[in-house]
Order: sequence, then C-alpha cells, then structure tokens
Amino acid sequence: MIAPIDIGSLPGPAQKLLDPNAPPKLQELAARGVAPGLKPADTLAVVVSLAKSERAEVAATARTTLAALPPPLVAGALASDLHPAVIDALARASADKLDVLEKLVTMPRVDLETIEHLARTGTETVTELVATNEARLLAHPRLIELLYMNRATRMSTADRIVDLARRNGLELSGIPAFREAAAALEGELIPEASDEPTPDDVLFAETAALADTLASPAPEDTHEASDEGTEAVKPKFKPLYKLIADMSISQKVRRAQLGSKEERLLLVRDRNRLVASAVARSPMLQEDDVNLITKNRNVSEEVLRILGSNAEWLKSYTIKRNLVENPKTPLTMSTRLIPLLRDADVRQLAKSKNVTAAIQEAARRHLDRKKQ
Repeated sequence: MIAPIDIGSLPGPAQKLLDPNAPPKLQELAARGVAPGLKPADTLAVVVSLAKSERAEVAATARTTLAALPPPLVAGALASDLHPAVIDALARASADKLDVLEKLVTMPRVDLETIEHLARTGTETVTELVATNEARLLAHPRLIELLYMNRATRMSTADRIVDLARRNGLELSGIPAFREAAAALEGELIPEASDEPTPDDVLFAETAALADTLASPAPEDTHEASDEGTEAVKPKFKPLYKLIADMSISQKVRRAQLGSKEERLLLVRDRNRLVASAVARSPMLQEDDVNLITKNRNVSEEVLRILGSNAEWLKSYTIKRNLVENPKTPLTMSTRLIPLLRDADVRQLAKSKNVTAAIQEAARRHLDRKKQ
C-alpha cells in the first residue's frame, strides 16, 4: 500500500488547507485545485489528500478534480519530484495520456503498486510503455505476469517478456501455463519492440474480436460428432477455427489462457500438447467447459490428467463420472475416482461396453469390496 502524504512535509499554506478544522468552503476551493500561492506539485498533493477527506462533499469534489485535471496544473507538477501517492493518483487519472505516463513511470519515487496497476489495466500503448523497462521487469517478475495476462498487451510484447523471463531462469506462477508459453518460444525469433504492431499482433487482435462476436453464455461445443465418432467444426465456428490455425504456438498458448470459451474448445483439440495443456490450465475455464472437455474422447491424456488433478473440478459429480468413463483418462486416476461414484453408476460401469476392460474390472472389484 502506498504511504499517505505526510502533511507536515508540505508548505504552511497547504497544511492550513488540509487542517480538519479548515473552513469547508476553503477546502471546497482547494479540492477544485484552487490554491493561490502553492506550486503545482503542492496543489496536487492537497487535492490528492482531500480526496480522502472525512468531509464527503470535499472528498467527492477532489475526486472529480483528479478525473479531469487542468493541463497547466499537470504540466507544472510533472517538473517536480512528486510524492508516490501523487504519482499514483496522476497515473490513474491519465490512462489515455501517454505523454504524462511516460514521465510518471520514470520518476524516482514511483511506487511499484502504481506500475502494477498500469500493467494490469493499461491499454496497448500503456503496456508497451511498462514493458520497455526490462530491468524493472526482472526485479519485479509480477509485472511480467500482469502484462502477459492483460488482454490489451500486444502478442509480440507478451512473447518478448516471456522470453526475457525464460532466459533469466524465472518461474512465473502468475501465468498459469507459463511453462507451455516459455517452451513455445524455444528456437523462435523474438521480434524487437516496435512502434507499430506486427502481423502476429494484428492476427491476435482480429481473433479476439471475432471470438467476442461468437461468445455465448450457453454451453455449446464447437464441434459436432458423426455416428462414426469423427468430429467436424460447426459451420459458424469455421472462420474462428481458420484464424486460430494461422497462429503460432505461442499465440495459441496465450489465447488458450485468455480467450473465449469457444476458442478453448477449439484449442483443446490442437495436436500440439503445449496448446492443449494451456487450455487445461486456463484461469478462464468454467465448469461447463470442463464438462464438455472431459466428456470428449478426442482430447489428450495430458489434458485429462491436468483437469483431474484440479480439486475445484472434482467437486462436480458429472466431471468425476466423465473422467472415469473417458478411455483417455490415466487408469490410476480413473480407479481412484470410482469409489467416489454412486453405486448405480459403478454397477453400470462394471458391465458397460463404452469403457475399457480395466475400468470394468475396477468397478467390479469396488462392488465386491462393498459386499464384504
């Protein structure tokens, strides 16, 4: 948490304005940024402090002022060594002002919390600004995690900072599929930072935009199965499927973590194990997604292993049953789950032709043990 401004460090006139016993009308004027005799930096410090005033009207006025600060006041303040709390307030109020942010992020007293906020919520241009300071990224790897998981960050930038972490031996738990993302870059040519987006950046953004138009809250699979058990992409998802097919492995890995439900259901079938595994580790997965994935007999053993090792998903009875019935699920996992199923389902497994002989036998042994 950023330390509050020490009122005692401010000039006398500022201290008088911030005195709890100061006249309300005087504080109202100060909250609007009207503080004759104060330098811009001190005026801003007063406004930032008043935004937390116990006087509700004064605090509301100060917050309104911070949301639309007069450019001359900002320009004058930027020439000073600002307090971390003032830098933070300015940064949050200047999300669309790159010229202001460029100066704020290089200030000696900028707090890490401010940089993390920009990495987490910043637009494409803001995340580019944060990502340029590699020394800071290495000193504070959490910034790499926040940038990667921010959908606004360019794909080329995400590749560059993951490669930076990989080359420096960092393990980033804040990126759920970090190992897959790092492995996808081995042997790849990483583009240098540039003012303009790369073709990969454009493809990544176009895919995200198309996926958003197809997003639906209903649990619908992207494929339809034939009577023979083969799968085909449904017509309405084919344009998205084609865009994804043109992506690099690292792009697919990131979309697997940040993309829509429809993208995940397409990517979980990818032949590349890094991509499919990234889907299974996605923080965006919902129970409906996992139900569809664990029911599918075309997904890889590794995907089912990852999902079956997640205690959150095993709270669902349907998912447990799906895993036991899926022949791709590792046998040790399936047999461990059988005792957690209802007796009626276990009896059905013992004679079902849709499961492996090993599962039938494990089900029979479980029933026999219960009879004893």
